[in-house]
Amino acid sequence: MKATIWHNPKCGTSRKTLAVLEETPGLDVEVIEYLKTPPSAEKLAQLYKNAGITPQQGLRMRGTDAEERGLPSADDATVLAAMAAEPILIERPLVETGKGVRLCRPMEKVHEIL
Repeated sequence: MKATIWHNPKCGTSRKTLAVLEETPGLDVEVIEYLKTPPSAEKLAQLYKNAGITPQQGLRMRGTDAEERGLPSADDATVLAAMAAEPILIERPLVETGKGVRLCRPMEKVHEIL
């Protein structure tokens, strides 16, 4: 099975989630450092839809100016455009497998799609 993780190596939760993926037998892991290679607004919309969450639920609040910009109450298109333009606004890590997508906060959520 393949797993793709949108990863930030500076994030402890992201590093721990990646370790779980790498330790899972038979799993082919693709690592995308999303700060270097940001997903498009369309890809983010698909990921959040498949995860069963809204773009606002995938918005990183801590350490960003998302609140000041009114993003938590903005429409989906505005939030997705902001995330695609400034990937620091994406909460991490996002993991996609053939079994679904999860925002792995807490990291244990990754087990739901393995």
